[in-house]
Amino acid sequence: MTATSLTLPPDLPGVPPGLLPLLARCSAGRRLALVGGAVRDLLLHRLHNDPWRGLPDLDLVVEGRPGEDAAATLLVRSLAEAPELRLCDWHEHGAFGTVELELELLPPAPVAAGAHRAAGPDAATAAAEATAPAVAVGPDRSVASGGSEGQPAAVDSGLALRPDLAAPAGDARSPRPAAVVLLDVATARREDYPVPAENPQVRFGRLEDDLARRDFTINAMALLLGDGLRLLDPHGGRSDLRQRQLRFLHPGSVRDDPTRLLRAARYAARLGFQLAADSREQARSTVESWPWGWRRGDPPPQAPPALGTRLRMELQLLLEREPWPRALAALQEWGALALLDPALQADRHWRRRLRWAERLGLEKMVALLASAQTPLALATRLQLPHRQQRLLAALEHLRSRLAALDPASPGSVIQWCRLLEAPGTPPQVVALALAAGLGPRRPLLRWWLRWRHLESPLRAADLIAREGLRPGPQLGERLRQLRDERLAAERL
Repeated sequence: MTATSLTLPPDLPGVPPGLLPLLARCSAGRRLALVGGAVRDLLLHRLHNDPWRGLPDLDLVVEGRPGEDAAATLLVRSLAEAPELRLCDWHEHGAFGTVELELELLPPAPVAAGAHRAAGPDAATAAAEATAPAVAVGPDRSVASGGSEGQPAAVDSGLALRPDLAAPAGDARSPRPAAVVLLDVATARREDYPVPAENPQVRFGRLEDDLARRDFTINAMALLLGDGLRLLDPHGGRSDLRQRQLRFLHPGSVRDDPTRLLRAARYAARLGFQLAADSREQARSTVESWPWGWRRGDPPPQAPPALGTRLRMELQLLLEREPWPRALAALQEWGALALLDPALQADRHWRRRLRWAERLGLEKMVALLASAQTPLALATRLQLPHRQQRLLAALEHLRSRLAALDPASPGSVIQWCRLLEAPGTPPQVVALALAAGLGPRRPLLRWWLRWRHLESPLRAADLIAREGLRPGPQLGERLRQLRDERLAAERL
């Protein structure tokens, strides 16, 4: 496998000048590379004239030498000892020797007049590159949560901090800068999926192994840091960038991790890419054959917990950070909404429902799941927060009460208020019913916009003073009576 040399300057927009060469120097001969979204976006920007989308998190992968596990920890230790850096904060993680640090590139030391001339141009260049904002180095968040069998044991880095590198609190000489670049540092590893859709087995590996575990060819490229930037592209990612298409790395990608379909929809919506024809066929045939150890309709606890968590996280990112109408339309076009629920795959009203949710201040996740076959079971399988599960449960109760109404009898305003204000019916559930198109629309909308805000014309203190009532059930009943009189004057 060869690395292609690129005529790219050794920097990234928004990255402090001199940081990448310093990282390469501190790697001490170990292969060190930028991988993931930063590489993809840089190539799109520099080679294909796409607008720069802003600096993503920078993923760094360092390859260990034979018999060496904690290559990432050794790199961070070397960075901590570099005289150009000040270590502001750090946090160590055991898996794969990842360490979270916040580093500041220090300004050059004072130089006597004429020293640059004596030291030569390289010293002047190094001094100019040394001024930069702080850099935060964080753990690789792509490691599957909960660990997995075969994962290497935690590594004790023995990271010792030099006292002169620790920035004292309130040091007026070096205030913490506002600009921060996040780096995820990890040792190269490989993954295998002995059970489809469950957590993989993870082992240390080579840089090529680390690229082979990724989702799409356009995310499986690396920029080797060293003498310039060299592109490592073993899966044809650069060609797919030119064709603006997403392609899975291998025929079992969706079987191993079906959440890759949600990531495909996210990238398709954000970048304007299409899913390659062979990857579309893989998506269709995999979902149709359903190779996973649980079936739709099984009790939620039978689904792999790790898969439910990953599906929820990817769906949340899709709804909150991406152009969600395009992303959900892509999932439906590929037949991939069936991963969540067959009714959602057949649903043609999700766009209207989510637009209404935005207007009414509801979370789009709850609005999307509201039209599933069994919304609460799906919410349980995806491990949604309890507040969202309670709202979906309340919607099911309201749905059954609305279905039991006599369509020939519209009811009164007071009756509607009793129904919509029953115990266990939070106001948001009425908004959710409106977004989902449940029940007679006019009374629900009137209640949401007006009736629920109408109160008794007299306050409790007024009733105590005028009618001699005391706090208790009688006072509460009198307040309800006065409110009912006001509601009776409303038109349905």
